[in-house]
Amino acid sequence: MVAQAIPRPSEGRPVLGHVNLMVDTFIANANVDDLRSIVRSLLATNSPSLAASFTSAARSRLRQTAPKTSVNSYALFTLPSQTTPASPTQHLHDVLVRARALYGAGMGFASLKMLTSVMRASIGVRWEDDSDLATLFAFIDADIGQAIQSSKEEIEGGRVSDWEAAREIVDDLRGVVKESKRDVQAWGGEFPFERTAASLEYWKL
Repeated sequence: MVAQAIPRPSEGRPVLGHVNLMVDTFIANANVDDLRSIVRSLLATNSPSLAASFTSAARSRLRQTAPKTSVNSYALFTLPSQTTPASPTQHLHDVLVRARALYGAGMGFASLKMLTSVMRASIGVRWEDDSDLATLFAFIDADIGQAIQSSKEEIEGGRVSDWEAAREIVDDLRGVVKESKRDVQAWGGEFPFERTAASLEYWKL
């Protein structure tokens, strides 16, 4: 019987030429919580230039891993029935995780585009004021506010290369906000995106 070669631990993952083997081995085997704690400690105890380098690397990685297709608005909420209300899907969870990573890394406009799709998908959905969906929409409203702030910082940092596309994203969001407000008022609900509406009112692009 021919002996099979045992793969080395580094096989199957990118080679980090500037990181020594022991550190690379730790990175490959540490759990996510440990890595988060270490990164936060590094960023908090070092110069601002390290944070800038970190977010630059994060943006590069997010561009590399960008989804090939746009958000499927029809797959974000389950359809209601006579006994159960509409509810968020795993796809919505994945979209929100991605959107938060984008605005956190300084890619606010890309995040706004995804979050606008989420708001558009909420049109036609009904919920009770004290329901889980109402709470979720409050979080999404806060997410959009953060994405708007990230977009402003993207502009200030000189990282907007396509102004026409940026304006289209904002204009689309404005239109969806108005449409959502009309829809909620039609069935007597409480509009959940007031913070977004207020932020857009005073944002001139």
